[in-house]
Amino acid sequence: MYSRILPLILVVGLVQAAPAQTLSSSERSLLSGMYTHLHAHPELSFREVETSAFLTRELDKIGLTYRHPIGGHGIAGLLENGEGPTILLRTDMDALPLVEKTGADFASRVMIEKEGVPTGVMHACGHDLHMTVWLGTLRYLASHKSTWMGRILFVAQSAEETGQGAKQMLEDGLYKHFPRPDLALAWHTSADLPSHTIGICPGWAMANVDMLTILVRGVGGHGASPHLAIDPVVTAAKIIVDLQTIVSREASPFDPAVITVGAIHGGTVGNIIPDEVRLELTVRSFGDEQRASLVKAIERTCWGTAIASGVPDSLLPVVTVRDMFTPALYNDPTLTSRTRQILESRLGADHVREIAPQTIGEDFSRYGRQEPRIPSLMLRLGTASPEHYQARETQPLPGLHSPYYLPDADNAIPLGIETMCHLIGQLTGTE
Repeated sequence: MYSRILPLILVVGLVQAAPAQTLSSSERSLLSGMYTHLHAHPELSFREVETSAFLTRELDKIGLTYRHPIGGHGIAGLLENGEGPTILLRTDMDALPLVEKTGADFASRVMIEKEGVPTGVMHACGHDLHMTVWLGTLRYLASHKSTWMGRILFVAQSAEETGQGAKQMLEDGLYKHFPRPDLALAWHTSADLPSHTIGICPGWAMANVDMLTILVRGVGGHGASPHLAIDPVVTAAKIIVDLQTIVSREASPFDPAVITVGAIHGGTVGNIIPDEVRLELTVRSFGDEQRASLVKAIERTCWGTAIASGVPDSLLPVVTVRDMFTPALYNDPTLTSRTRQILESRLGADHVREIAPQTIGEDFSRYGRQEPRIPSLMLRLGTASPEHYQARETQPLPGLHSPYYLPDADNAIPLGIETMCHLIGQLTGTE
């Protein structure tokens, strides 16, 4: 599929890179301090002012040059080390609007107002850990240039949680200001893998994410005289039920898809039939063809249901696909296969697990979709402590986006750094 990079991957498989050294206790302590600081000071999407400032200070200590801001509060720079491939290494920076309930000493106590409502802010998706591993990897690569060759295009992006950060980085000229990468790599934490384990998924790994709004229109009236109105509440209820038949009867059972109506807005009191009801949906799919098919099916279902309810053509539902699209994440099979060999040789097969695709979204996918396509791979970094993982059947593990999610950072951070450094050494063909 990506013929220009295939020879590189096959050739480097024949050489042995010097493995990353075990982190010293002082390095682990330094990284732990970085992680707890980032965890305690989260910022929402496109508000990562202090977070990006913290990262740039650390990059200055390493001696790296970079462009900042780019793509919101993003950072991008180049770490060069002779001839070799250019590898994009990405982290995200933003947090979520959640009140943290982990009870950790370094728990976030940040409170803000979002749309007039008080809320907490929390790193509940592991971006604080991603940043720490990213910094640790750059520190190691900058000081151990005998273990790798080429160039690292290091990227810290805003707004992954809204699906807009990578898009903004690219629109701000990431691949114009810096060399186009030959490969793109990233970590994402996994709440349900133990912290000594790496997860890997070849091919489609995460889904397209679309957010839709459906405006269901009717003719309002008195709740006591429904025959004189065209009730959009009833029409909306029918649409919600009918939408579920798209996945169950039109999508292939071998081609996963999700249509979820997450919000209904309409009406004021029980005895008034409103003029309209608004539905908000998320739609998950894999591949561009399936995505387009689902949107068309939603439009057809809405219109057909409304017509059957007596809604005139002038008042048919309006389906809007919001500008919050996140494309599906595709892990290049050749790169994935070679990486699995490298990781199993390094860690042992028991510590590398093939995992199933998920219908969550990740805008890391955008970095590889620039034509011609760039082979990309997002690895999953286990974060469940061994004791919590063993007890998971009686005490379920808190998932990503949970106010109780707290990674086993002491084990996951060193594993992420040492594994990524070794992988980059192998992929750049260093002896």
